Amino acid sequence: MWPDDSLAKLFQINLPLIQAPMAGSSGLDMAVAVSEAGGLGSLPCALFDAPGLKTALQSLSEKTSRPVNLNFFTHRPAKPDQQADRKWLRQLSGYYKELGVAQPDQLSPGPVHYFDGNHCDVIEESSPAVVSFHFGLPDEKLILRLKAAGVKIISSATTTDEARWLADHGCDAVIAQGYEAGGHRGMFLTEAVSTQMGTLSLVPQIVDAVDVPVIAAGGIADGRGIAAAFALGASGVQIGTAYLFTNEATISASYRAALLAANDLSTGLTNVFSGRPARCVMNRAIEELGPFADDAPSFPNGFVAMSPLRAKAEENGNSDFSAHYCGQSAALGRSMSACDLTSKLSEDALKIISGMNQTIR
Repeated sequence: MWPDDSLAKLFQINLPLIQAPMAGSSGLDMAVAVSEAGGLGSLPCALFDAPGLKTALQSLSEKTSRPVNLNFFTHRPAKPDQQADRKWLRQLSGYYKELGVAQPDQLSPGPVHYFDGNHCDVIEESSPAVVSFHFGLPDEKLILRLKAAGVKIISSATTTDEARWLADHGCDAVIAQGYEAGGHRGMFLTEAVSTQMGTLSLVPQIVDAVDVPVIAAGGIADGRGIAAAFALGASGVQIGTAYLFTNEATISASYRAALLAANDLSTGLTNVFSGRPARCVMNRAIEELGPFADDAPSFPNGFVAMSPLRAKAEENGNSDFSAHYCGQSAALGRSMSACDLTSKLSEDALKIISGMNQTIR
């Protein structure tokens, strides 16, 4: 029996386990598999415009009737800065010549969409169980519309200040994203990466700071991590990197190989791929340009600068310019289906929690 069932009740799910939304690395099949197994599958929607979102939700409704989380970014569009863009492209010019690919003259807006009224129109039509956000929350008017549609809202916090802000602005639960997490940091009230906390420190402080359920995220990849999160006061967990090892992950062969070879020293935080801090598998681009480059373009324009290099390098069989997002616990990952992983995570965690309860008694 789970120590806290508030999250399961809130989302109407059987297991307090959320599969992290990973744009470009997970999709419908993974989200459906996790939800059908009793957890909360997540569909990354940051790459969808409103028509694309509508099509995706139609496909989703045909595959499952279980609750699914729809995830969106809430970044503000980058302001045009051609001078800064040209400066960054000059830094990359040697790589373009080396690989024999055309260098763009300027950086257009990246492929990532931020949540807007058009997305909200589609959400109101479909009324999903849960909508999550990264980089804060959208405009208050959009939050009120989601609430009126009966949608539960969650978002990521990397500090207690961010957690309080999210709870005060309508979140039904808060994700405590520890420093260990793969992918982009959800930070939105601070840019100080050096002060970001690990999951072990962050979770209990956020639990004490807010009156809504807290979801632990970052470095959790097996039953031990889940049990620890509940001991810290979390009501559930969000897990990403472990699901990248599943059959349903939509990743390249080079990405999968990097995951299988990863150890505790394999990842680092960088801004060179997108313009925002993100944890990835270390590679040539990070080592030579970063890990943090002052001239990296604003998010998400960095994707446009790196995309031709990534495509050509992968064609040549290497990942020198690939953003292989990955958390610090990749070495704990095991290859299996998303359904089997969800069941195993739950079973292993409950065994440990049961043992802890007996010890306490």
